[in-house]
Amino acid sequence: MAFKELQPNSSAPHSPEELFRQLPRRRVPDVMPHQKEIMHSYVSSNLVDSSDVALQLPTGSGKTLVGLLIGEWRRRKNKEKVVYLCPTRQLVHQTEEQAQSKYGLSVYNFTGKILDYDSAAKVGYQRADRIAVTTYSSLFNVNSYFNNADVLILDDVHTAESYVAEFWSVRVPRVGKHAVLHEALCEIFRSYLMSRDFARLKGRCISRDLDHRWVEKVPTPFLVDHANEISETMDSAVAQTTLQYSWSMIRDHLHVCHVYLSAKEILLRPFLPPTWTHEPFAKPSHRIYMSATLGNGGDLERLMGRRKIDRLRVPNSWDRQGVGRRFFMFPGISLADENFEEFRNRLMLLAGRSLVLVPNDKLCAEILIEIQDKLEFTTFEVEDIEESKQQFVDESNAVAVVANRYDGIDFPGDECRLLFIQGLPKATNLQEYFLANRMGANILFNERVQVRVLQAIGRCTRSLEDYSAVVVSGVELTDYLADIHRQKFLHPELQAEISFGMKQSVEMSIDEMYENFQAFLENGEAWEYANGQIVNYRATVSQEVFPLLDQLRNVVKDEVKFQERLWQEDYESALDCAEKVLNGLEDPQLRGYRALWHYFAGSAATMATKNGLSNLAIRAKQGYVEAKRAATGIPWLVKLSAQPQHQSIDDAILLERNANVLAQVERLETLLEEFGTSSDTQFSNFVRKINQGLNSANTSQFENSHAMLGKLIGFEAGNVETEGAPDPWWLAGKVCIVFEDHTGANSDTLISVSKARQVFSHPNWVHEYVELDEDTKVQAVLVTPARKTTAGAQVHLTNVSLWELNEFKEWALNAISIVRALRTDFYEPGNLEWRAQAVSKFEHNQLDANGLLDMLTSQLAIDILQVQSE
Repeated sequence: MAFKELQPNSSAPHSPEELFRQLPRRRVPDVMPHQKEIMHSYVSSNLVDSSDVALQLPTGSGKTLVGLLIGEWRRRKNKEKVVYLCPTRQLVHQTEEQAQSKYGLSVYNFTGKILDYDSAAKVGYQRADRIAVTTYSSLFNVNSYFNNADVLILDDVHTAESYVAEFWSVRVPRVGKHAVLHEALCEIFRSYLMSRDFARLKGRCISRDLDHRWVEKVPTPFLVDHANEISETMDSAVAQTTLQYSWSMIRDHLHVCHVYLSAKEILLRPFLPPTWTHEPFAKPSHRIYMSATLGNGGDLERLMGRRKIDRLRVPNSWDRQGVGRRFFMFPGISLADENFEEFRNRLMLLAGRSLVLVPNDKLCAEILIEIQDKLEFTTFEVEDIEESKQQFVDESNAVAVVANRYDGIDFPGDECRLLFIQGLPKATNLQEYFLANRMGANILFNERVQVRVLQAIGRCTRSLEDYSAVVVSGVELTDYLADIHRQKFLHPELQAEISFGMKQSVEMSIDEMYENFQAFLENGEAWEYANGQIVNYRATVSQEVFPLLDQLRNVVKDEVKFQERLWQEDYESALDCAEKVLNGLEDPQLRGYRALWHYFAGSAATMATKNGLSNLAIRAKQGYVEAKRAATGIPWLVKLSAQPQHQSIDDAILLERNANVLAQVERLETLLEEFGTSSDTQFSNFVRKINQGLNSANTSQFENSHAMLGKLIGFEAGNVETEGAPDPWWLAGKVCIVFEDHTGANSDTLISVSKARQVFSHPNWVHEYVELDEDTKVQAVLVTPARKTTAGAQVHLTNVSLWELNEFKEWALNAISIVRALRTDFYEPGNLEWRAQAVSKFEHNQLDANGLLDMLTSQLAIDILQVQSE
């Protein structure tokens, strides 16, 4: 037989762009000027030898080609094993297709299980014959095949959080196959939680309206004290399950982790991903991160667990204008919710193919059924287009409905001209939600959230000549895009498109909005005139930079060092790193994030004390106290900073009052976010129902409105129509007010013995049916116009408060007025200045739980009602 010829090593041209010209199978004549510029900057700088380099190339600028050429150039020049990472398998296939058919580059595609990898491809990769293209999940894997790469190229790195941090994250859902484990963990955390929060964790709250947004964090001292118990519970439950892999990554390092609780799941994870411990990621000598937006506040370093990542910015010649043209439509501004489905279906019929992005699987399933029933279109889910989207593109009438995936699926050109986005891709995990909404650290995520929004709205505009309509629904995303506080940080092109779309969505009918979409698709004179307005508006605005990014960027190296030292159990050094971070967070706007780092410092000192460094005990206490002082509007820190052994009774009372009113303000924030700020409709309807019910002769309507009023001022409120149950009850922290609405009476009505017994028994009902802490103060209140009672009833009214009906209504009107005024300044949860304003208003007007309790206990029925014989 004939021996095979041994090929000499490929020679490497002087630059990646020169290499491209030597590829005979390429279908593109040459690289574009901006691509050449950034590759030249990379080669001519010392970054070619840097361990971590980030390249910023906007959507539509051809960053895939840039990444592949740099990787191929390094492979040939240095004989390096190069791994190109994509977020999804669909993008792996797409990258392979572009590399081979468009650019003339041969690559290896590695998807699926390691056992199914092509043997020839594995040998070729090990010999550095070609670039390997695979997914993030293939690298961040307990048994990754790619454990000896020389160069990593991470594409779409802004999506990396979903794959990198998840490698060290254990999620235990409340329902499903891990329900028994969830139950066992709940019992461990029971002693830390208030009874009401424990009920939320278990999913059995009576009031479920806002509980789906509830998130709590287990303090590190509690976690460390119960680490052995948690480990034993996890070890016995995760064997032979998918959780065993992520659990194995953090099992021996629980002291570095944080536990977040919600009504849906329990999450265990480190603050930053310890990527330095994962050899397949840490061992390569060179890592290249590519993204449309890199940010300036150190967010990329936090996402990837790296102290420093050098950057090559977008070339000055690029991105003077946006990518493609988007026609935004905001139907929720004009159309009622019940009319949205008709509007959506009419647009789908006209467009032919459309893409729908939704936040969860439940909504995805509902929309799929609606489309199949009403339109009889071919429908696709993400699994159907993961390998290839060609089947979708080949259909004339098709809808792809994708849940919880706002990036990584592109439909350029004629593939899709209509995009629906429902919901805001804001916080993707409990840690983000807790830090932004509970800790007041929104500023940390400004860039991250903006990138997610930009990626979502750009699914169908991938180049300059692309155009698509973007139909935005859901309160949060509409508010985000409409908010002038955020718009100024967007590209001028996008600001103009959004402003134009908002203008076209006000006071519009379905027919009028349909006609506008039709004109957009026709791309005739009508749209030419409209497009001119967008271009003219673009010239009048500019893009501002998010505030305080320099401070956030300057501290990130010490944040990562803190994690590294903590992982090594070097608590004293970790404490020093935390204090360096605190020294760099100087601006008052960062006080929420500063409070978090005071807490981290206290936690490190606590662990150091438990490991023999008793001299740091005072610094542990100082850390928690300083955390509360840094940001007084964070109820979670109020509880943590309490030191019972050092507290006076007065201090304990003050802390509890503060915690109760802050709990109200947090719930008010959540309610106002649900209502939305771009439109007054939902808020006005809610207030109108309260006013109508409180002025109604119908007792049932009055009671329902009474409960709604409680919700409006931040109480958890309920109204159960069962025998023996009270009328509404309001709960905030450790104060519960339970009402008997006696509104059918008049000033001459006698409060009977049965009515007195009824209201007297309400606290017993609350203790029986509403999960409360034992020390919760429960006050029964009789709301009535009556001014008289009988001698027999008087004995039952000793501890019952009386609230005269008209006085109650006046108080309610004032409460509504105060909330209305606070809403004008509200634009997102977690704003500490707004919280301070809300607390002040509530306390001044006795809307806070303890202030209201003080008022009511000062007006007892036994002191007010006149006793008359029956």
